[in-house]
Amino acid sequence: MLAGEQATMEMQQQIRQNLGLDQPAYMQYFLYLQRLLRGDLGTSYRSRQPVTYHMLPAYRATLVFIGASVLIMLVIGLPAGILSATRPHSKLDNLVMAGVLLGLSAPIFWVGIILVYIFALQLRLFPSSGFFTWHSVILPALTLGLQYGAIIARVTRTSMLEVLSNDYIRTAYAKGVAHRNVFYRHALKNAAIPIITTAGLQIGSMLGGTILIEKVFAWPGVGRMLVNAITERDAPIVQGGIVIIALSVVVLNILVDWMYAFLNPKVRFK
Repeated sequence: MLAGEQATMEMQQQIRQNLGLDQPAYMQYFLYLQRLLRGDLGTSYRSRQPVTYHMLPAYRATLVFIGASVLIMLVIGLPAGILSATRPHSKLDNLVMAGVLLGLSAPIFWVGIILVYIFALQLRLFPSSGFFTWHSVILPALTLGLQYGAIIARVTRTSMLEVLSNDYIRTAYAKGVAHRNVFYRHALKNAAIPIITTAGLQIGSMLGGTILIEKVFAWPGVGRMLVNAITERDAPIVQGGIVIIALSVVVLNILVDWMYAFLNPKVRFK
């Protein structure tokens, strides 16, 4: 592919040597790891430029997208789950759970298309694609944040109801502690670990979910770059994108583990 249809055998062999494809598979892998430790993700087949040249701006755009989506996820999911837990089996609880079911059931690309149709084409409040101003991130972040916010709302409700049924909560009420203090100082803090665990897993899942959303909204992030690289059969770009996403998930899991110890003094790293 790189040599072209008119390339001679000598040209093809020279390209194989330049790419290291004449080496055994284990040696190719070892050399790739060596370059990776130096921050060298390879060279793009198409542009003939380092993968990091394409990766850094795309990764920054994805971080902006993910950050806005996480903010929307928490702003929607936490209050919805807490409100639902305060009045279990009430009309408010049923309404919140119906919204959660809708958020989990609706295909994410369909939600994105509907939001574009309403807010970009009809109301003209936000741009439908690209990354130009802060307005550009609203629709893609809302598309991703709504679905993952529904998951956070369900987990928050379940965790809060489980904590509220414990003996120490009843003891606090028996001592005359105000409902607000019991709910937010005692129950919410102890219910936070499952919520944080779920939030961390969902953020990791978002990194994979961005591929579809970035394509729908023409967002110049890692997901869209990976799709284009797969279409163009640009293997170094695909490898580099997967490595960056994998490292991001590992770092995220470490941060979640650290937050366990911060929220619960009983959890300590030995």
